[in-house]
Amino acid sequence: MDRERLFGKKLEEVKRLAKEQGNCVSKEQIEEAFAELELAGEQLALVEEYLKNHKIGIGEPVSPDDHLTEEEVHYLDIYLEELKRMEEVSEGEKEVVSLSAMAGDRQAQARLVEIYLPQVVEIAKLYSGQGVFLEDLIGEGNVALAAGVTILGCLEHVREVQGMLGRMIMDAMEECIGENAEQERRDKKVLERVNLVADQAKEMAEALQRKVTVEELAAETEWTEEEVLEAVRMSGHHIEYIKS
Repeated sequence: MDRERLFGKKLEEVKRLAKEQGNCVSKEQIEEAFAELELAGEQLALVEEYLKNHKIGIGEPVSPDDHLTEEEVHYLDIYLEELKRMEEVSEGEKEVVSLSAMAGDRQAQARLVEIYLPQVVEIAKLYSGQGVFLEDLIGEGNVALAAGVTILGCLEHVREVQGMLGRMIMDAMEECIGENAEQERRDKKVLERVNLVADQAKEMAEALQRKVTVEELAAETEWTEEEVLEAVRMSGHHIEYIKS
């Protein structure tokens, strides 16, 4: 594995470790993770700065509530009030329910979902501020939780239940954030193409004193007619300088 790919892999491992530790890693853990790359002090400082920018505390956790929007705080207040109506559970009952869920008891699996709903909220707060609304993160986490309780039979010990469900919830939220970021990149690329086509069409139309055709625009640029038409469609057919 080349150095750049290894660095990216180690960075993702540190971010995951931080999430598992309540959004916090120690300087020693960072140094250990990147030991293979033999980073200099200033390079490690840049890693720490990157982690801080992603709401990860160094040495002490960052309060996830600090990154919630006013809208998210309002939503969370209402959602948590609903969760308070659910029956509280002792650690003993939680273990019994987990064992029954592992054995395939559907009622126990449904109860286990209820028990872990507050944990989904806490995990979602750790992922806040990354482009996805808290409600959507909680929704993705709840779906993963509902799926996770049905496959606990693969575990050997009840103590593994919380870790497995936590990982599934985190994976679902990270996938949601990744898909959202990818969609934003695609949208930005489309917008850039629309703006470029619109600017070029305006320039040609002003020179010719009339609207231009798709064929003329393609002939004067590096775009194909299909690419020009796609930009027109993406604009909602609102590029006024192109003849329809």
